[in-house]
Amino acid sequence: MRGARSGPVAADPAPALSRGLAPGSIPGQTNPFLAGFRAYIVASTRTPRIPAPVMEFFDLPLHPLHMSDRKDGNDQDASVITKTRARTQRPPLYKVLLLNDDYTPMEFVVHILERFFGMTHAQAFEVMLTVHKKGVAVVGVFSFEVAETKVAQVMDFARRHQHPLQCTMEKE
Repeated sequence: MRGARSGPVAADPAPALSRGLAPGSIPGQTNPFLAGFRAYIVASTRTPRIPAPVMEFFDLPLHPLHMSDRKDGNDQDASVITKTRARTQRPPLYKVLLLNDDYTPMEFVVHILERFFGMTHAQAFEVMLTVHKKGVAVVGVFSFEVAETKVAQVMDFARRHQHPLQCTMEKE
């Protein structure tokens, strides 16, 4: 047969709409308001131009919908989709180094370690001895801004007290 369509033929929804039934709903469950509205649409003289979302509303079944009832063409698992956020990287850390010199008194170095690096007297004394014996010691590890501030504070304090103490920073 020429010109015949292959596949299922769409049924005319007009008889179902005139009875107040949404396509695919159970005949015993009707909504009087929707039945009257559908009858008005079917009885109108010209083809109604109702937006698709409105018509989809009237085609919904009369039982409550669940997310698993949704037919969106995906037969995949109905799991939660999460967005991945770019993780922020930790800032690079910098070591603050205290350098030995022959002129700065040991007690002044201990005082600086206690005041600017929050060490106890025992910890400061131990670090001071390390600086004295090895020539250099790491007194703290900080982010760039904090390390830069600590170095500036130590250098300024040493200059104000007329000591040649050197403090530097380097990337860890």
